Amino acid sequence: MSDSLSIVIQISTLVRIVGLAFAGFVLSMLITPIYTNLAYKYQLWKKPRTTTVTGEQAKVFTKLHAAKHRRNIPTMAGIIFVLSVALITIAGNLSRSETWLPLAAFVGAGMVGLIDDIINIRGTGQGVAGLPSKLKFLFIFSIALAAGIFFYTKLDVTSIFIPLWGTISIGWLIVPLFILVVVSTANAVNITDGLDGLAGGLVATAYATYAIIAFLEGRYGVSAFCLTIVGTLLSYTWFNIFPARFFMGDVGSFALGTGLGVVAMITDTVVLLPIIGIVFVAEAGSVILQITSKKLRNGKKLFKISPIHHHFEASGWPEVKVTMRFWIIGQVAAVVGLMLFLIGKYL
Repeated sequence: MSDSLSIVIQISTLVRIVGLAFAGFVLSMLITPIYTNLAYKYQLWKKPRTTTVTGEQAKVFTKLHAAKHRRNIPTMAGIIFVLSVALITIAGNLSRSETWLPLAAFVGAGMVGLIDDIINIRGTGQGVAGLPSKLKFLFIFSIALAAGIFFYTKLDVTSIFIPLWGTISIGWLIVPLFILVVVSTANAVNITDGLDGLAGGLVATAYATYAIIAFLEGRYGVSAFCLTIVGTLLSYTWFNIFPARFFMGDVGSFALGTGLGVVAMITDTVVLLPIIGIVFVAEAGSVILQITSKKLRNGKKLFKISPIHHHFEASGWPEVKVTMRFWIIGQVAAVVGLMLFLIGKYL
């Protein structure tokens, strides 16, 4: 194949990928009014938590978001982009063989989140409303396990690539690694979803970065899947920025986090995921450090409140400032991750 013909094919493929992203944006925009009318009609209000994961009263959290809690804000809006991504991917993606795994994990985790959101909506708002944490973990773990086994047995992946180091064969250990990455990313994104626009903007940046990576690897189906998610997230974030019209809920955050972890494994860039998603790492890490500090230091806390975005709120930062600055950190980290990918691939 001549170089000129190859360039033409790549440009044509890129145009189609961008077209799918635009289609995802438009479809989400069309579904949003339908969801909004139903959400307000049936009062799909999010119940705020009243206790922390350690069982204490969430006094700081309640004080920080007192004004927001006085508003009735629907949750479960993630169903908009989960449905849009599924429809666009099934109907028009470039390679179903590449996208079956991430789409199945994406939708499966979304279903777990949907159950959690429904319980939250129908609950009293006492404690941490929704499914018990251990049960949610078990469900997400099961999805990651099934996807990991498929990744190992059907796709025959047994190694990982480390930039500037090379490919390392780890055999069946790819399965526990897959589970660790997917479960960690799912929970990290879920934890990050705590301020208006925060998770939507950060996840859109991460998926956009992986769309570029997948395209450069020639995984056009995966690239299209990622960019379709970006298109739908832009629509969602349009309405979710402060003051939010609705929240994505666990149906959205679990789907997005699980899908992101799977994409990182498929593109063999799992080492770059903590860099591209550095804010997610900081958010989840702040919760772990806070719990550990309380247990080992007789209840003493490292942060005023965790996750860390609430710590900055409690320190006097307006919600919008926290969101915008975290977005900037996420964007800079994404560029660094992309540069490391290019260095590892071409040098």
